[in-house]
Amino acid sequence: MFFRKYKILGSSLIVAACISIGFPSQASMTPMQNNYTLKGLSQHQQRETSAVIVLKTDNDDNTFDKKETSNHSVSEKIAAILKGDSDKKEQDKVVNYGSSSIMGSAIATREQCVNYLLKNNPNPKITVSAEELVDYYYEEAGKEGIRPDAAFAQALKETGFFRYGGTVTPDQNNYCGLGTTSATVKGAYFETARIGVRAHIQHLLAYASVRPPREDVVDPRYSLVRAVYSTSTIDTWPGLNGRWAVPGNNYGQEILQILDNITEE
Repeated sequence: MFFRKYKILGSSLIVAACISIGFPSQASMTPMQNNYTLKGLSQHQQRETSAVIVLKTDNDDNTFDKKETSNHSVSEKIAAILKGDSDKKEQDKVVNYGSSSIMGSAIATREQCVNYLLKNNPNPKITVSAEELVDYYYEEAGKEGIRPDAAFAQALKETGFFRYGGTVTPDQNNYCGLGTTSATVKGAYFETARIGVRAHIQHLLAYASVRPPREDVVDPRYSLVRAVYSTSTIDTWPGLNGRWAVPGNNYGQEILQILDNITEE
């Protein structure tokens, strides 16, 4: 637990923020839903912590002078501190897409993903329907905490909207170029479309988290990535530049642009 003191009318207001992950508490603690600004805490700490307000004077008896608490002055001060600058409310608003994170929840619907694919390629070269493939992305990514719409956007980029035409062929069910290390290496084959999607999601997880997959590992390069990065992770799509693809200039940014286009469907 860490503390931050604020002077209020001669007394001290201590804002104690308890890290909600791994910190024992009798009460269930959940992340702050309102993006209040606590001085001394980074925005990341504000999002990932539960705030517990503790009032304490400089005296040992933990009581306030009656004059100091009259007219709700202390509670008003607390509210003011928690509220922060109302003019920055929109700037501080937490949105999933704005962070460019690999892990998280979808902002695009399944229907938007299907529509965007078929608008750009009415006849995708896939072994299942467009609707089924999108469902697999949402189901498999949902298990691992990966953003399904962003992963699907990556598949669109990697396969040219499932036109292929490069080293990888449609029958491989390989939607992200797994194992394709050169123009003459075809890369991994997967028995079904779902397994191909699962391998894609697991490969993203290998970069973004030290946690092992919830399903049996089908990504043939999962262990290789984990061995390289050990306890480190790559948390954002732009962080994959030059790693997932070489040279990979603006690789992650282009994926996010595709995702942005999907959300406009």
